[in-house]
Amino acid sequence: MIDRLLQHLQPLGRVAVAYSGGVDSTLVLKAALDALGAENVIALLAVSPSLPQSEKDEAVALAQQLGARLELLPTAEVNDPAYQANAPNRCYFCKDHVYRALRQFAEQNGIDHVLDGMNAEDTLDVRPGRAAARELQILSPLHDLGFSKQDVRHFARALGLPNWDKPAAACLASRVPYGTSVTPKLLSQIERAEAALFDLGFRELRVRHHGDVARLEVPEADLLRALQQREAITTALRATGYTYITLDLAGLRSGSMNEVLKARSA
Repeated sequence: MIDRLLQHLQPLGRVAVAYSGGVDSTLVLKAALDALGAENVIALLAVSPSLPQSEKDEAVALAQQLGARLELLPTAEVNDPAYQANAPNRCYFCKDHVYRALRQFAEQNGIDHVLDGMNAEDTLDVRPGRAAARELQILSPLHDLGFSKQDVRHFARALGLPNWDKPAAACLASRVPYGTSVTPKLLSQIERAEAALFDLGFRELRVRHHGDVARLEVPEADLLRALQQREAITTALRATGYTYITLDLAGLRSGSMNEVLKARSA
């Protein structure tokens, strides 16, 4: 299957990879480097308040480890009133800003193709950002070749990528309920809250923002540990500005803010 990916990429010549440091985009970057050579590949990392500093630092370090050329591209989606309004299609406005910045950079540097890391399972949830990808002709080789998330992790491990088992991540705005305005100040609060919990030893988590309430999601296997550390968690999250701290007994799940949309359509 990895050979099919390399063969799929070889005719593209020079490419830019929409890179986040996650396992999906890292696999695409590694495959592009192997198929086309480092001189024909550039990784593009979109940087804005919706990207945690820790994620940025890890992505930069990993690109250096792979020997990839990396460009950091500031994007301004957080200044767009349509993005700030945080309607259910917020992701479209985010991706429109991001992919336009990447496409513009690629065109200015004589690169025809921009690749992202969407896999075959990424269409199973609410993802309005895919419309922006289609409009700007972003290629998704993992999706086109039918790579599942399990496939991605398997081949990332086989290729020696150190982040093969990295937990799935999402932009900080995904922690905010639809209809609540997304601002840099709010994103900073969420980032600080999650960083405090990482410092307490939790590897996978989300702090969902509900005004004065922080709703903590951790994997089911970590629920008991979270209860045992409730005093430390409460102290840490109150220090970031939350008054009430809750633990979601349903556990961590991707896209939980979309559950309200699915309930309305049922």
